[in-house]
Amino acid sequence: MCARLLTLASFYSASDDVVELNPSNFNREVLQSDSLWLIEFYAPWCGHCQSLTADWKKTATALKGIVKVGAVDADQHNSLGGQYSVKGFPTIKIFGANKNKPDDYQGGRNSQAIVDGALNALHTLVKDRMSGRSGGSDYSRQSGGGGGGSKKDVVELTDDNFDRLVLNSGEVWLVEFFAPWCGHCKSLEPEWAAAASAVKEQTKDKVHLGAVDATVHQGLASRYGIRGFPTIKIFKKGEEPEDYQGGRTRGDIIAGALDLFSDNAAPPELLEILNADVLKKTCDDYQLCVIAVLPHILDTGAAGRNGYLEVMMKMAEKYKKKMWGWLWTEAGVQMELEASLGIGGFGYPAMAAINARKMKFALLKGSFSETGIHEFLRDLSVGRGSTATVGGGALPNINSIEAWDGKDGELPVEDDYDLSDVDLDDNFGKDEL
Repeated sequence: MCARLLTLASFYSASDDVVELNPSNFNREVLQSDSLWLIEFYAPWCGHCQSLTADWKKTATALKGIVKVGAVDADQHNSLGGQYSVKGFPTIKIFGANKNKPDDYQGGRNSQAIVDGALNALHTLVKDRMSGRSGGSDYSRQSGGGGGGSKKDVVELTDDNFDRLVLNSGEVWLVEFFAPWCGHCKSLEPEWAAAASAVKEQTKDKVHLGAVDATVHQGLASRYGIRGFPTIKIFKKGEEPEDYQGGRTRGDIIAGALDLFSDNAAPPELLEILNADVLKKTCDDYQLCVIAVLPHILDTGAAGRNGYLEVMMKMAEKYKKKMWGWLWTEAGVQMELEASLGIGGFGYPAMAAINARKMKFALLKGSFSETGIHEFLRDLSVGRGSTATVGGGALPNINSIEAWDGKDGELPVEDDYDLSDVDLDDNFGKDEL
């Protein structure tokens, strides 16, 4: 009996061009492939399957490099047969653009007829791609809904890339586990896509939104105990994944993602304005750039300056969710910048916040302290406070300077004058009559 089963199971060997498929390799080989697949579901005891074997091998050889040809022992791997509603043997299915919904092959069972059917299916697939139509299990094809975001910003996660992209990245991920047939998943899709685009921009690509088709990548769904759809999980470095408990609108998702970002992100860097590039990059990259003009080092010493910088760093930490840029310069060093912001000559330390897109700025009116700056930035964040146009309507010219060395300032050394050779007589300073 064992010998008979071994003989019957050996329809195809490694030397054939037919790919033997099973639950371990089916997702990787077929569902994640862009190729057209022709797959026979057979049973070793089936006489018609045995008769088809020679033609199936011939078909695979003829289509090599053009169409993939595979075979599944559905008697041994009945889960695959059940997944695709295989009720008799042999059953041939065509896995084209939409791998979740293969088509039944209805043609003749000789190699010529099967090859013709495969080429017709391939022709249809190419035409659909040329016209922009495609199917598939990936997230971007889950529904046809719009949503104001780019679906490409949702990272399609699979059994093969999940650990590398999510678990080993050291970054924060929100991952949706969905099923293509799930109505709630289809409703969430445009919200998820819009949120993905906004979160990518606002966190500088530090928080990611991904999606897993749990009907395809069942190993992942099982690993994380997915019981219903859609399920959203939060993944953070070194921690067990947790369920996302927030709302399902784009606004809720963005807010939740930004909270995660601020909880896990380092505070933004506080940069000295050393050249034009520092100012331009910071103000172009962020919604606001907050600029402090600190007193001259001779007026404060290193300790005093560091005290001001510490206040700024505390505020940068407090408002890091806002993704603002933070800059500072010494009074009198960047005079054109001071003039364009209505600062200059007195009143140091001073602070301004610039929106470079609108070329508008606001000035700190209160004290340069944690309380005063907090009130200033809080008003800005809710749209309060007076603004003015940056002088000249553009960022000013910036001098290139050396970075502060962290030390106290030194008075300039003046030249000593030798007066020994100067003739000072008693009549010096008197007018001669």
